[in-house]
Amino acid sequence: MLNINNLHTAIGDKEILKGLSLKINAGEIHAIMGPNGAGKSTLTYTLGGRPGYEVTSGAVEFDGQDLLALAPHERAAAGLFLGFQYPVEIPGVSNVQFLREALNAQRKLRGEAPLSGGEFLKVARAQADAMGMNMDMLKRPVNVGFSGGEKKRNEMVQMGILDPKLAILDETDSGLDIDALRVVGEGINRVMRKPDKAVLLITHYQRLLDYVQPDFVHVLAAGRIVKSGGPELALELEREGYAEIAA
Repeated sequence: MLNINNLHTAIGDKEILKGLSLKINAGEIHAIMGPNGAGKSTLTYTLGGRPGYEVTSGAVEFDGQDLLALAPHERAAAGLFLGFQYPVEIPGVSNVQFLREALNAQRKLRGEAPLSGGEFLKVARAQADAMGMNMDMLKRPVNVGFSGGEKKRNEMVQMGILDPKLAILDETDSGLDIDALRVVGEGINRVMRKPDKAVLLITHYQRLLDYVQPDFVHVLAAGRIVKSGGPELALELEREGYAEIAA
């Protein structure tokens, strides 16, 4: 589903990703861990198409397409979802309005008919209920006045509504207490643990992986993946840290 080959990314004149390669097949969950400054967020922003992140060499293929040739909204319509470490607030724009416009814009690019207001509300209510959010919260401005846990739950509702093929989640566990972590983990599994979908989890800690069991764990250091393994690698990192691996 996702094939990253020798990816180099620079911000201004500083190279951050230095030959990163990674392959993710449908049905797989991959976790990337690593020290601060290793390039984890740069990888997510590069895949999402954020301006200012210049790919200087390498290739990324997503579901048979050249991902780097697509604009950010085209990447979303192709089935890529990017979850942020710090979801932004959008005053004056309700969750319901934002999500309906986003979903129908993607459907239009895919040649699908837009959902009516009633059809969309049925989908939104089901996803909100599954994450323990009521519709009153979805009528509020996007993330405005939400706690850290509520923002992450809201992001899982967004993911459920948009129903992507690949979810790239950048430190989704950041700022979550134990109960919120469990709920968010259950949300990821419910929406994305399917044979035709895949997940790339960026995390500092093993604790999220207690709820979202990865198939593979990778260590990112100095702009490239330096070690890969199974779930046991995350436990090793939790015990011993990154110093020896990232040296």
